[in-house]
Amino acid sequence: MEVTREDVGTVRAFNRFYTGVIGVLGEGLVRSPYSLTEARVIFELAQREDTEVLALRRVLDLDAGYLSRMLARFETDGLVVRERAAEDARRQIVRLTPRGREVFAMLDERSVAEIRGLLTGLDPGDRHRLLAAMRSINGILGDRPRGDAFVLRPPRPGDLGWVVERNGALYDEECGWDRTYEALVASVVADYVRGHDPERENAWIAESGGDRLGAVFCVRREDDVAQLRLLHVEPAARGTGVGAALVAECVRFAAEAGYAEIMLWTTALQRPAHRLYERAGFVLDEEEPPAERFGDVITGQIWRRKL
Repeated sequence: MEVTREDVGTVRAFNRFYTGVIGVLGEGLVRSPYSLTEARVIFELAQREDTEVLALRRVLDLDAGYLSRMLARFETDGLVVRERAAEDARRQIVRLTPRGREVFAMLDERSVAEIRGLLTGLDPGDRHRLLAAMRSINGILGDRPRGDAFVLRPPRPGDLGWVVERNGALYDEECGWDRTYEALVASVVADYVRGHDPERENAWIAESGGDRLGAVFCVRREDDVAQLRLLHVEPAARGTGVGAALVAECVRFAAEAGYAEIMLWTTALQRPAHRLYERAGFVLDEEEPPAERFGDVITGQIWRRKL
């Protein structure tokens, strides 16, 4: 999809707004004589005992001449010392002086105080939404955690509604199913809450950095048969092991709860999920005749695994 001028304008408006919020447009960052860029350099230097100037320039993506002039000013003010590396005279090393570390401590303390003040002024709901949005921006534009960088946890308040909402939205976008599917998900979740037996039923949310990545439910089908239900993985988290971990946790719980078998219902459309189930030891046991459901004609499937 093409990026529109309106899209660009939205990002630029946010940038102008947020730089004002964090005080960058004032005379100095956090009421100090240092600009945002100067503070970034000081913060970066404070993370280690000494830093190679070339590495500092690359990390911060700064012009070589601009950084050199800034470090010269810092040196004049007694904040840093520069010297040639002992093993290679072509490399220049820079480190904060005790005075430089005092300045870092001041900037860090004031930054923490300003951010705490910003967050304290929000009600809990708005604070949660703000932090979640910031994590989302960081996850999309930064280095997203992958692989095993997620946890499986029990549902918290709000999670069950999220399961219904995300299932409804994803199956509409990816399969074209109508709202009767979302209604089915809502009824499954409601039944889970109303008749929940913690010894024999459970649910998990996959989470990374505060972002919910997926979910699955394990419920009683019969006395000796468990059912895996409502497995979903967010598109951005697919291929990271989240789906396999959710299925494995569901199977593990069913076995420990004393079930002899675990089954699931899916459709012939969900081929990526089929591969997850096969790797977890499920086998296709029954395929139903095509039928009209959720505004579509689908072929239901039942998969089973002995425990």
